[in-house]
Amino acid sequence: MTQKPLLELGFISRAHGLRGELAVRPFDPGSQTLSTVDRVRVRTRAGVERDLVLQSLRPTPKEDIVAFEGVESRTEAEGLVGSTVFVFREDLEPPEEGEFFQGDLLGLSAVDEAGTPLGKVEEIWATGEVPNLVIRAAGRQELVVPFADEFVPTVDLAAQRIVIRPPEYVEVGRRDADKDAPDGSES
Repeated sequence: MTQKPLLELGFISRAHGLRGELAVRPFDPGSQTLSTVDRVRVRTRAGVERDLVLQSLRPTPKEDIVAFEGVESRTEAEGLVGSTVFVFREDLEPPEEGEFFQGDLLGLSAVDEAGTPLGKVEEIWATGEVPNLVIRAAGRQELVVPFADEFVPTVDLAAQRIVIRPPEYVEVGRRDADKDAPDGSES
């Protein structure tokens, strides 16, 4: 399998100030990837791609405030709002054994342990300690699975497949209303 040369990092959420700075919101709030690279590629909503060199970076709790070479005014910055931000795989340290770039998980076919198709990994939500994989298929309810060994025993990038052990939700301690008081009276 040929690896994708670009990995999706996040998006440009807004222009910041008057000198062309932009707020970049990574999909993983804990990501420090922008502080390790010198360049990115942006894809505007219209599909136009542009490589940009980072000039400065200021992290904030929700987003990174960045300045790119060649983006000098608020008007130029506003033209990039809504763009997807990608990093070049070759600019990143490779993941350790058993670790994965989140961008490599997108698009994988998801199956259960018996091999039954569940859909494709369409999104990754970073809302807690571990990211959640969002798996969708036509005619099926969306499945959200924590990306942890307990729920994802196998990731096979070469086969473009991920094995999922879907969490089962069990209602514990629920009783029917008529069982609360055997004769309908209070004691």
